[in-house]
Amino acid sequence: MVSSEPAGHVIPGPRIVQLPVRPGWLGVILVGGAIGTFVRALLEKAFAPAAGHWPWTTFWINLSGALILGVLLEILAESGPDHGWRRGLRLGLGTGVMGGYTTYSTFAVETVKLFQADRWLLGLGYALGSILAGLVLAFSGARAVRRLVRLHRRRKLAGR
Repeated sequence: MVSSEPAGHVIPGPRIVQLPVRPGWLGVILVGGAIGTFVRALLEKAFAPAAGHWPWTTFWINLSGALILGVLLEILAESGPDHGWRRGLRLGLGTGVMGGYTTYSTFAVETVKLFQADRWLLGLGYALGSILAGLVLAFSGARAVRRLVRLHRRRKLAGR
């Protein structure tokens, strides 16, 4: 019988973890995330939702975050490859700030609380409305930037 294992003793050891970004970028993401989370916490504290009612603060935070992220990512995509300062902005503002600012966990908890308060329709509307409106705003933000960039490029070429 032929074995496919190498001859000798194989010692299982620690595996090298490959990070998706350079370690320096993790600091940028961390600082951005702290900033975004701080801003969200201030807004959530200042405009706390009443129990059993539509959580407007989280709703508007998540929708504004979706729009901003759509705009940011399209601006970066239109300005060139994802290297250098563009990658720094994407990671710092997109992953960091917007990742800390927007909140799936609070959205999920608020949805469950609405269901637990027997506000099924409100909870369902909040869940579906948040997701669908977020997708529409992210797409619309990206599309608006794309149109503005194309318009700017046409005007620039026409002016030559």
